[in-house]
Amino acid sequence: MTMPLFALAIAAFAIGTAEFVVMGLLPEIASDMAISIPASGHLVSGYALGVVIGGPVIGIALRAMREKTALLALMLMFVVGNAGCLLAPGFGWLMLARVFTAFSHASFIGTAAVLASRLAPPGKEAQAMVLMLSGMTLANVLGVPLGSLLGQLQGWRATFLAVMLLGLLAAALIAGFVPAGRASPSAPAGHGSDLRRPVIWLGLATSVMASASMFAFFTYIVPVLLQVTHVEAKVATAALFVCGVGITIGGLLGGRLADWNLPRALTLTLPCLIAVLVAFYWASASLYPALACMVLWGGLSFAVGMMLQALIIKVAGNAAAYASTLNIGAFNLGNAIGAWLGGRVLEMGWAFNAITLLAAALAAVTLAMVVAVLRTARRAPRSLLV
Repeated sequence: MTMPLFALAIAAFAIGTAEFVVMGLLPEIASDMAISIPASGHLVSGYALGVVIGGPVIGIALRAMREKTALLALMLMFVVGNAGCLLAPGFGWLMLARVFTAFSHASFIGTAAVLASRLAPPGKEAQAMVLMLSGMTLANVLGVPLGSLLGQLQGWRATFLAVMLLGLLAAALIAGFVPAGRASPSAPAGHGSDLRRPVIWLGLATSVMASASMFAFFTYIVPVLLQVTHVEAKVATAALFVCGVGITIGGLLGGRLADWNLPRALTLTLPCLIAVLVAFYWASASLYPALACMVLWGGLSFAVGMMLQALIIKVAGNAAAYASTLNIGAFNLGNAIGAWLGGRVLEMGWAFNAITLLAAALAAVTLAMVVAVLRTARRAPRSLLV
């Protein structure tokens, strides 16, 4: 872990925390803003849509900049956006600030990943990218539970202040240690003929569905623990930490499974994920069974996410770089859809733990789509899964 990689990892940690910590603060935000918990859940959807829209727009705007300059500009956007969240006088302003913050997300991660791989010694490129992205993973283990705890003790605005300061630290480290680099690669050209292949767009749609399942469950996990499991807010925060451990293990496991046998790993992991989600419907009544399901869910869902990213790269051929960037947007579009669908289930009067059955149904659709992608790839003139 060199200092340039450390600087990029700190920035990724800040971005990951800002994206996911809201899910641990929904009850506090809803109470302070005098809105319902389903309405506050739209903050998750708004951020995700900001990533989807902002990625290509900001990428084009910064394409002539050197990587370091682009990264600093993106971190400035991130800091200003979180300052807006901190000072937001009402829910509408908070939503606008969240969307503005999200505009920096996809371009920063895409640019930092390319730069990290180029800073690595020959043969260590993938390891360097993993080290940089470890900040996003660590955000789920440490950033989200600690940010949630801070928000519960000092008010949700204190969490946004902490994230803003973390963004300033990341910007200082980038300014001090990251080399200038080339013109920003955050708006890759891609290969038009390759991008027209239906299997790529089917794969992207699969990522949308998988992420919708993930965030239908993850967005409302704290309200489920409070309303169904009947635990205190501090216990719910500790449960997020335990879930984050499963997420971290799943991310690492997904990479190994993808290298082992990607088609078989996906078709075995998704049924296990569906079973865990269905089991959580009943397990949510008791703390320890609920925790066990949360750890298994975290590991399985993030393993699936890693494998779907690998699948997109494999089926995209010469357009792998651009398709991988599009997949970031696909995952975040799924985040928005999942959070919105979960809110709709609650607004219809269903119990909080009914959301887990919605997530299971979406995971089942994901499995069917994975099978379709694998069959389409195998029918190609040359194997796309080699």
